[in-house]
Amino acid sequence: MKKSTKFLSLTGVIMIALLVFAFMPAPKKITVKGSDTMVILAQKWAEVYMKAHQETVVQVTGGGSGTGISALINGATDICNSSRPMKQSEMDKLKERYASMGIEIPCAKDGITIFLNASNPVGELTLKQLSNIFSGKTRNWKEVGGPDQDIKLYGRENSSGTYVFFKDNVVKTDYAASCQTLPGTAAVVNAVAKDKYGIGYGGAAYATGVKHCMVKKDDKSQAYVANAETVKSGQYPITRFLYMYLRNRPTGETKAYIDWILGPEGQKLVTEIGYFPVK
Repeated sequence: MKKSTKFLSLTGVIMIALLVFAFMPAPKKITVKGSDTMVILAQKWAEVYMKAHQETVVQVTGGGSGTGISALINGATDICNSSRPMKQSEMDKLKERYASMGIEIPCAKDGITIFLNASNPVGELTLKQLSNIFSGKTRNWKEVGGPDQDIKLYGRENSSGTYVFFKDNVVKTDYAASCQTLPGTAAVVNAVAKDKYGIGYGGAAYATGVKHCMVKKDDKSQAYVANAETVKSGQYPITRFLYMYLRNRPTGETKAYIDWILGPEGQKLVTEIGYFPVK
């Protein structure tokens, strides 16, 4: 009889637990996809936010800005992270499908950093020199004050917003065929760190273990390295916004999450990761 009572009691506890679980509200899920430049920041935002809001699940994946924008257009993500502005053709696709041009939210700033190997004596380059280097017009370090050695180029894949921004604003023509494209800024940094004659570019937050090349607009300008002061003032010449894109104006938990990102706590994490706040 005692065993039967215990069995019934245990069964009752299980049934109550199942009933409680069944009536618990489902967690609110927010999906974020896109820029590999932003992925470490987006993951940090999600981690901290979920600790304070356990009723919300924020799922973050990378893949590149172009991949994120495609997912936004296809309805496969709530938020797209992009390290470049959306193209008009992409906004047209959004409008065709959702009758909306999309919502653009600048959420951080970045100074695209030029990575050099720590042993490279070159300390600064102009925008024109960078254009010549990455387009293949300048092929030897001695042409820009370095050793008599071939320049080895490392860059991002064409789905990357950083690839597009750097091409449009610095190279201003096609990249050299010899530029080795790598899947992520961390891979670019790692390649340059191991190659005495390498040069690469990418988000400021990844620039560890390599030399930060100073950049100037032209021969008559002062050279600057990307930091909070030079990016905020616009003195660093390769400064850009990092964006979140949505199909429509955010509501509910998505709005609460974005408001938190743009607020003091979210913007503090921007600085901790190595980027720069929008305010």
